Amino acid sequence: MALSCVGLCSHLSLARRYALRVNGITTGLYSPYVSSQPRLSLCRQFSSSKARQGVGRYVVSRLQRANDKYERYLKSRFPRFYQLYHTFVEGFKLLFKDAKDIRRIKMAMYTNSIAVQDLPYRDLEKLWQFRRDMMKAIPLVVISIPPFANYLVFLLMYLFPRQLLIPHFWTLKQRVEFRGVYHSRRVQHHSAVLKELENTGNQVKEGHLKRGLQHLCSKVQSGAHPNASEIHAVRGLFSGPPLGIKRMSVNQMRHISPLLFLTTHLPSFFIGRRLNSHALVLLQLDRALIKLGPHELSESELRQACYVRGIHADVLSINQCREWLSQWLQVSYPLKDSEVSLLLYTMVLLSANYPNTHSCH
Repeated sequence: MALSCVGLCSHLSLARRYALRVNGITTGLYSPYVSSQPRLSLCRQFSSSKARQGVGRYVVSRLQRANDKYERYLKSRFPRFYQLYHTFVEGFKLLFKDAKDIRRIKMAMYTNSIAVQDLPYRDLEKLWQFRRDMMKAIPLVVISIPPFANYLVFLLMYLFPRQLLIPHFWTLKQRVEFRGVYHSRRVQHHSAVLKELENTGNQVKEGHLKRGLQHLCSKVQSGAHPNASEIHAVRGLFSGPPLGIKRMSVNQMRHISPLLFLTTHLPSFFIGRRLNSHALVLLQLDRALIKLGPHELSESELRQACYVRGIHADVLSINQCREWLSQWLQVSYPLKDSEVSLLLYTMVLLSANYPNTHSCH
């Protein structure tokens, strides 16, 4: 390497002298004794950095070639395993991308003193969803810590992808299938939520609020779809007792929790706090979405927004999704933080009888 560097420097020196002569500069002004040492140092730096870059590119290309060869082998010999392998690779790419986005969002919040509720819709939605995904992924990571336990974990993930994996590691087919499974479980609690709401309505003393709630419950139970104005007519019941977020009965909380995919196997105090936290996030998401404009959402974003709010969007057309989300935002827009429990009941009131959802019951 040293010889090649000295040779390269001598060629560069001759070329430089020739260029100076062509430009009419005498060789006397260009003394080799004055500038030979810097030229040699620069050449060595130039040569070593180029060599490192060349070696790096060579190693990367060889690894890429080996990886492509390995993937072709898996695809031809073990197609089912290849699909799993490919899904995991793409899933980790998505996970790392989301982690970088979360870091960017939090840095922006810190440097610009932005509160969570003031974030743009997509940033707020990503922050909330990433937190929920990580809560599900952490137990799996802990299980895989002991030596050789990762092989068992890999087998469990293959056998139970819905229970153990976060959506990053689901195929498109699995996403649709698993959302259907989760929604069918959510629907099982619709009748109980409506029954509790009706029973609570019988205890209301204000005549017009009592009649309005009874009318709303009977309309949904009969298979009809209510509108936003009918829901707003009873919103006064949801800011305090008996339907306020901090005044709901334990039975009400345990029936509503599965609508948000929250566990009911906790003390009532923790269930109430989690319901309040998730309901406030939904309200913040709605406010941010109104600022953005629902028409700005892509099809996948639109379906995800509808699914989070209580409806199985995969069985709806894109126009039905837009219509349903518009109805939801009409209910959500004027609500105060103290009336946030109404959003939780709206997950049933607006989705129970919406067109093309009967197959999910």
